[in-house]
Amino acid sequence: APDPTAGASIDDENCWHLDEEQVKEQVKLFLSQGGYYGSGKQLNSMFAKVREMLRMRDSNGARMLTLITEQFMADPRLTLWRQQGTSMTDKCRQLWDELGALWVCIILNPHCKLEEKSCWLQQLQKWSDLDVCPLEDGNYGHELPNITNALPQNGNHSPDSLSRPRRTVFTRAIEGQHVPTACARVDALRSHGYPKEALRLTVAIINTLRLQQQRQLEIYKHQKKELLQRGTTTITNLEGWVGHPLDPIGCLFLTLTEACRLNDDGYMEVSDMSESRLPVYQHVPVATDCANSSESYLSLALEVALMGMGQQRVMPEGLYAQDKVCRNEEQLLSQLQELQLDDELVQTLRKQCILLLEGGPFSGLGEVIHRESVPMHTFAKYLFSALLPHDPDLSYKLALRAMRLPVLENSASAGDTSHPHHMVSVVPSRYPRWFTLGHLESQQCELASTMLTAAKGDTLRLRTILEAIQKHIHSSSLIFKLAQDAFKIATPTDSGTDSTLLNVALELGLQVMRMTLSTLNWRRREMVRWLVTCATEVGVRALVSILQSWYTLFTPTEATSIVAATAVSHTTILRLSLDYPQREELASCARTLALQCAMKDPQSCALSALTLCEKDHIAFEAAYQIAIDAAAGGMTHSQLFTIARYMELRGYPLRAFKLASLAMSHLNLAYNQDTHPAINDVLWACALSHSLGKNELAALIPLVVKSVHCATVLSDILRRCTVTAPGLAGIPGRRSSGKLMSTDKAPLRQLLDATINAYINTTHSRLTHISPRHYGEFIEFLSKARETFLLPQDGHLQFAQFIDNLKQIYKGKKKLMLLVRERFG
Repeated sequence: APDPTAGASIDDENCWHLDEEQVKEQVKLFLSQGGYYGSGKQLNSMFAKVREMLRMRDSNGARMLTLITEQFMADPRLTLWRQQGTSMTDKCRQLWDELGALWVCIILNPHCKLEEKSCWLQQLQKWSDLDVCPLEDGNYGHELPNITNALPQNGNHSPDSLSRPRRTVFTRAIEGQHVPTACARVDALRSHGYPKEALRLTVAIINTLRLQQQRQLEIYKHQKKELLQRGTTTITNLEGWVGHPLDPIGCLFLTLTEACRLNDDGYMEVSDMSESRLPVYQHVPVATDCANSSESYLSLALEVALMGMGQQRVMPEGLYAQDKVCRNEEQLLSQLQELQLDDELVQTLRKQCILLLEGGPFSGLGEVIHRESVPMHTFAKYLFSALLPHDPDLSYKLALRAMRLPVLENSASAGDTSHPHHMVSVVPSRYPRWFTLGHLESQQCELASTMLTAAKGDTLRLRTILEAIQKHIHSSSLIFKLAQDAFKIATPTDSGTDSTLLNVALELGLQVMRMTLSTLNWRRREMVRWLVTCATEVGVRALVSILQSWYTLFTPTEATSIVAATAVSHTTILRLSLDYPQREELASCARTLALQCAMKDPQSCALSALTLCEKDHIAFEAAYQIAIDAAAGGMTHSQLFTIARYMELRGYPLRAFKLASLAMSHLNLAYNQDTHPAINDVLWACALSHSLGKNELAALIPLVVKSVHCATVLSDILRRCTVTAPGLAGIPGRRSSGKLMSTDKAPLRQLLDATINAYINTTHSRLTHISPRHYGEFIEFLSKARETFLLPQDGHLQFAQFIDNLKQIYKGKKKLMLLVRERFG
């Protein structure tokens, strides 16, 4: 597209021709594209053009911005969003922010005539009054609870003026406010081509801020005792400078660092574009009247960034505003990381850190902060790493102070670390809603992890960090992450283990176990396995300890199937190269645990308990007794069959038989359940009793007859019992008679009668709802039935009578009865 601001020739005045129609059309087009990456970029470059025009002191800059704003105000999406009550997209919100900031820049133009200014202010007020004009996100229109501005810095915020009228994106350009507005003046001076003046004003602002800091410190010293007793402060800044629409701190930082940049001409060509080189700064002394000043613009830049980020401020409302606080902070920190910290800068850093720690309510790192105060974790992580090589004590003090997250701490448990917090990371009905809470909690975790890494090997510091984690972190998944981090750092592959840090990992792991024991957590299995690995790494004492206190850490199932099973496994014994007494001690603890768990939850733990007690006769007997006692209660047939099969496998066939009999009495197989999963168990139980001998079979058959009503399963059992002689299990003192059993005599006669009855009942059931396509299948079923009917002496007579009955009762089903006659006569 042609440039709508193509200027005149070099000799002409700086009065460019502005193609108004084209500006309107372009903005309209870009807005209609919904702020996609490309169109957003185009609009940003139009904003940059306005800034460039202001720098050239071209009067068309303001005119161009007016045209852009008119198109923005005419954006049909504004009405739509308003009607639907949906919020603006982030991309769009950023463009509106820039628009508002540009207007502030124009209003603060130092060589602007008064009548011009009042015209613009009228125009801005008109836009502001329109219903569709976007409100500033994070505005403090509602009255904030408990926040009074008692300190002199906010004289213009008396508590009554808190319920302000609606604040639109243009309000700042109209009314102006203390620090942010002063910084916007700096931006305006830079934008309108007055770099020296911008620098001078910046220095003046910083001096004012320092004075304020001192004054607030004095006031705080008098109120300190009372504030510490109350344990909370209501004095905090309503409007933070970080994340502010006018970016005051960023503006001052940029103005100061620009004055210190080495104008290295060859710098761009030399550096390979793929790896962007860090900017090179030098100390430029501050131009002041007093001769003995040794300050540089670079140290001022660092100081003002630290002041801004350390400022205690209330978390703004609205997702976008809260997001912006995080983004702005990260942006400032990445600029700070470009500074090479020399002695002078380290001195500035230390001085400001001490001020922030001692600071009263102006500091987010002060002793007492407001509950809704923006957390300092990300900032403190930078300070910790930057200070550590120069002043470790101060850096730990700062980082530990910053660990708190008051919005999640209910006053009752904040100071009490004795009991684990069962707190979920959700803040219901708290004011205001914290949308970025998840991000803030992960930053808190990052800070803790950074400290743990740095304190490796230092018992005292690690203990303090551990206490801070236990006191201030409320989400089990984050504590688990920290435990894993500590474990990794403590057990590097290339060098020896750090036992102190390893113990911290274990202690954090134990805390996670306690926190998630009674709440459902999908990662629970993984956490339990990890904890056992960690305890194994710590050593045999740690394993013994978790086995002995299992009930505060694990469910009975976890304790038997994962914890105890791993503790006594071959792998663990090899890993710890345990001697015989140590192995015995572990095994004994595992057995005690197994019996306790089996008592508490026999359904889930009886089998594991038997396995764990295998090698100790007394414990094994006790576990078996628990299983038998529980069989009468809540055990299912499948649980009992599993334990019974285990008993047979271990060479206890009589015990297996006893458990199988108990299992049979819990079972009920209906006539049509011929694919039930328990069928294999029933066949196994019958085979077991048959192999034990006639008496056992005689004891089981009545139970089978009572529980199984499925003809095909019964006939299968009957067939198997008649194929071989009973009693082949090789139990000492018992011999098989070698005789096959007759179906005419007890105990098989009872089974035979039950099978025939089942066939008769099933036949009637099937015939009530039979459809022609199942006729063939039904005839096959009758053929199977005939095999069973023919087993006793008078079987053929009984079967013939049965068929006659069917022909009589179901004579209406002519086609089917024809088939019956064809096959069975």
